[in-house]
Amino acid sequence: MSESYLFQTAVVTGASRGFGRAITAALVAAGTQVVGIARHERDLNAVRDELGEGFTPVAADATGEALAQDVIRTHRPGLLVLNAGAAPHMTPVHEHTWETFSRNWDMDTRHVFTWTRAALRQPLAPGSVVVTLSSGAVLGGSPLSGGYASAKAAIRYIRGYAADESQRAGLGIRFVTLLPDLTPAGGVGSVAVAGYAARQGVDRDTFVKGRGPVLTADQVAKAVVELAGNTDSAPEYRVVGGDGLSPLG
Repeated sequence: MSESYLFQTAVVTGASRGFGRAITAALVAAGTQVVGIARHERDLNAVRDELGEGFTPVAADATGEALAQDVIRTHRPGLLVLNAGAAPHMTPVHEHTWETFSRNWDMDTRHVFTWTRAALRQPLAPGSVVVTLSSGAVLGGSPLSGGYASAKAAIRYIRGYAADESQRAGLGIRFVTLLPDLTPAGGVGSVAVAGYAARQGVDRDTFVKGRGPVLTADQVAKAVVELAGNTDSAPEYRVVGGDGLSPLG
């Protein structure tokens, strides 16, 4: 990313672990002040100890409407990275309850809706970017994770709706979605890998090796930084270990 596209301030949700922590570290290394949102203060403080003054922790539920409005109003970020998500309950569909099936709608989708709505209503400044983390599961389904794949598919639609509204209103806000492949990196992926390995009757390492090159959190972070700074980026990309970014559409 060229220096001309560096953002002074970014907000990253789910900043304390997995993809979010790697994205936060990459942005701070690039010279961006990052406001990191996560539920647990202790985890956020560990990130601050690692990254120093370039990181501002905010311990809160990322789905909160007042939180999104206050953070955007106070920090005026040029970049939002909407990454927060719940680990899905891994079991066949007939063994789910509605509460376990809808878990990712209540967290992943709701928080993207909340922050996207706030970004359009404040609004963010022209030239700002909103990067949302969806999932490769939307392309092939995820039969053990209840509503996970559909919740992540809704995130793709929200991005498209928001991009259209930004254009209609002349706001100049760019919206991009990444669809990372299944990976053991991070808590959500680790849970899914374990579940599908058990379903196939193989151990975790065998399952991972059978899928080819493993996508790492650092690769996802690199993709976010590159796309945030690329004004000519496509609206959606799949992120696959070893193959880098593949535009969809």
